[in-house]
Amino acid sequence: MKRLRNLSIFAMSQLLFFCNVVLAQRRPGEPSDAEVCGACGACGAGMGVMILIPVVGFELNIALLIWVARDAKARGLDSAVLWMALVLFTSVLGLIIYIFSRPQGELVLCPHCGNKRLRTSAKCPTCGNA
Repeated sequence: MKRLRNLSIFAMSQLLFFCNVVLAQRRPGEPSDAEVCGACGACGAGMGVMILIPVVGFELNIALLIWVARDAKARGLDSAVLWMALVLFTSVLGLIIYIFSRPQGELVLCPHCGNKRLRTSAKCPTCGNA
């Protein structure tokens, strides 16, 4: 009985070894390992780009929101939050609308608080001094 069990274990191990050898052989027409690795690398690079594009777009929108908020505050606009909402939902189109509709003029530093304000404004929108 013990001999039969050892013989069956040996036969199973030889069968598994033979299957591994057969499966490891490259058949004609199959891609080589280098081609498979190259295809996997190209797929990974493509996925990296697909992840990178939305991340960069999100960062661009955040930067636009920050710039619009600071510029609207420096120009003394009371509706800075509305302009930020417009830029948030319409992105670059909202930025173009904001640039053409904002008060025009040169921004200078306030001597009291050091923040920017319009040269033509009567008082600083940040500190309220003239």
